[in-house]
Formats: sequence, structure tokens, C-alpha cells
Amino acid sequence: MQVFASISFWLFLGITCISLFPIALLIRVATGLFDRRLKILHQFTCFWASLYTWLNPFWNVSLIRKTSVDPDKTYMMVSNHQSMVDIFALFRTFFHFKWVSKVENFKFPFVGWNMRLNKYIAIHRGSVKGGAEMMRQCEETLREGSSLFIFPEGTRSTTGEMGAFKRGAFDLAKKAEVPILPVALDGSTNALPKGSIVLRGLHRIRIHVLEPIPVEKVRALSVEDLMQLAKQMIGDELREMRAVPKPA
Repeated sequence: MQVFASISFWLFLGITCISLFPIALLIRVATGLFDRRLKILHQFTCFWASLYTWLNPFWNVSLIRKTSVDPDKTYMMVSNHQSMVDIFALFRTFFHFKWVSKVENFKFPFVGWNMRLNKYIAIHRGSVKGGAEMMRQCEETLREGSSLFIFPEGTRSTTGEMGAFKRGAFDLAKKAEVPILPVALDGSTNALPKGSIVLRGLHRIRIHVLEPIPVEKVRALSVEDLMQLAKQMIGDELREMRAVPKPA
């Protein structure tokens, strides 16, 4: 059953990528001149990515907004990271943002090409020059008014427990003086384990959008304190989420 479901999912993903990428390209051409932040294209990409959780019976995604997110504000969005499924699930927020993702993801046909169309930002791991260029692009993106989404752990957790946060997202928030929007995500660890392409049973994936850390606090706190505050907020929320019994 798992093998059949996995083959069906990856076939569906391949077919939709081939068929939807030309639409994304058309949207970019038709709206690029007046939609400088590519909000329309990103909304289409949110719809495209959401198909894989809407139509997948093994991934039950729920979204709770514990705050009112101002669509006209620019945020530094940060979340814990458990699985590749997180990418699909977090598009379900339909917030406007630019992903910061490892450069290898931009090399995938159709998916990676669409990431480039959206002007998402590539991380060149292990390259000082590439890291500096990534930070420059991030600062420019924030100045232009687009939010950024970064996984501050830098990689997926294999246990579901958060790893140490890296400082890049918080350095950027201080430099650009934008609020930090923490997001807690749970339940995806075993939905598509790291290094596997096999869907593994039914998983309840929950996304909780938390109260932003306001600009005043971003200015006042050190980068290290902001890192700890965001990690504590996400960690506290994860503990609350896991304390609630799952439905039978």
C-alpha cells in the first residue's frame, strides 16, 4: 500500500509540475512589469504546492493563526524544520514571502525553475562568497517589501526535536528592522523521512503561526537573545501542541 501510494504521489507531482510550470511562466511574463514583488506568481505557487497536501490522504495539514498577520508588513519568518513535507505544508499559509533554500533545490526541473521565476534566494553552503551574496540578496528583498522565510536550524531534524538556531535570519531582521514571525510546525518528521521517498502512513501535520516579535524588541535585543527568544517561543508551542491528545 505504501509503495503504491508513493508511486502515485510522485507520478502526480511529476505530471502537475510539467503541466503547471508553463502557467507559472505565463503569469511571470504577464505580471512581471507591474507586480515587482511577484505576489501573484507566489500565490499561484502556493496553490500549486498546496495541491500535494490537499489531495494527499496521508498528510492531514491544519493551520492555526494565533495572530493577525498584516499583508502589507514585511516579516522575517522562521520555523522549525522536520521534513521535506514542511515546504508543501507551509505554502498553505498563502503569506507572501521569498524562500531561502539550498542551491541544490534550484536545480530540479520545473520546481527549481519556478523557484527562480519567483526570485527565491539560494544558499551556497560552504562558500564564503556565496554566503555573502545570499545575505545581500536577502537584505535587498526585505528592503523591497517582501518577507523572507528561513529555517534557522539550517537542515531538517531527524528526531522531531529542534536543533541549534543559526544567526543569519536574526542578523537580517536587525539590519532591516523588521518583525520576526515565528511558526511552529509538528507532525511531519515521519511523513517523508530524510533520505526516503516512501510515504509512511497517516500523519497529522499542524502549523501554528505565532505572535510576531515586534520591531521594538528586534532593535532592543541582541542577535543571540532574539535567537533564543524565537526558539523558546517555537519550543513552547510545540510542547503545547504535543500535549493535546490526537483525535482517534
